[in-house]
Amino acid sequence: MQDLTEPILELIRRAATDLPPDVEASLRQAVEKEAPGSAARGALETILKNVELARANSTPICQDTGTPIFYVYHPEGWSTRKLRAQIEAAVAEATRRSYLRPNSVDSLTGRNSGNNLGGHHFPSIHFEEVDGETLTVDLMLKGGGCENVGAQYSLPNSALGAGRDLAGVRKVVLDAVHKAQGKGCAPGILGVAIGGDRGSSYYASKEVLFRQMGDTNPNPELAALEERLTQESNQLGIGPMGFGGNTTVLDTKITALNRLPASYFVSVSYMCWAYRRRRMTWQDGQASYA
Repeated sequence: MQDLTEPILELIRRAATDLPPDVEASLRQAVEKEAPGSAARGALETILKNVELARANSTPICQDTGTPIFYVYHPEGWSTRKLRAQIEAAVAEATRRSYLRPNSVDSLTGRNSGNNLGGHHFPSIHFEEVDGETLTVDLMLKGGGCENVGAQYSLPNSALGAGRDLAGVRKVVLDAVHKAQGKGCAPGILGVAIGGDRGSSYYASKEVLFRQMGDTNPNPELAALEERLTQESNQLGIGPMGFGGNTTVLDTKITALNRLPASYFVSVSYMCWAYRRRRMTWQDGQASYA
């Protein structure tokens, strides 16, 4: 098994400093939807200048470089123990080079580890064995502001009049967006999971955020709900960074999981405008990035 520490380090650098093209294009489209001279348009223009500077200088897009969340899809026979060690080594080196801010804090002592490592779940790494000989590593850097406004609902929810159906899902997702206001660093992207247990539902709500901006859900019902939630979120008047305007949400991604008869969870993972996610593919001894 080859040492992938350096290729993973490059994956982290790209995720932290270079916003994906589909996200940047969506932000540029959003600028045109805001009135000239408005606070909303000014916020988006400042965001885009920041994106350009971060890319040019290879510096973090946001001061909060977030929790590194890795989804690793590996061929049969690869050692997940060794992969974990290489990922952790790459994270520590990325922190030393200031691609990542030291973010791992012991919850009991308040001590910062200084290298973004700590315990068994920081960074967050998920492994799945797949067919074929290609290794794929997806990385998301999820900041604290947007993570703090994520939400999970158990339906039915009498306070919101939300039943156990897609109409109820719509109500609770819009409630989460409304409660977030500008604290999630809008414009945001919504990752929504319907079903599962509490843990798998949140897991899937983040995993679905690796879809491309503007793609279409293969399930027609979910595709229609994604479009409706994006449109209705943008009618709430929250706008970029909470300054008001027409762009509160850039896109919505929904997935559905099987559930227990007794449970109907809806989990909302709110991603900020700094939608930092990148992919590394390793095949035949070579890394490629997207």
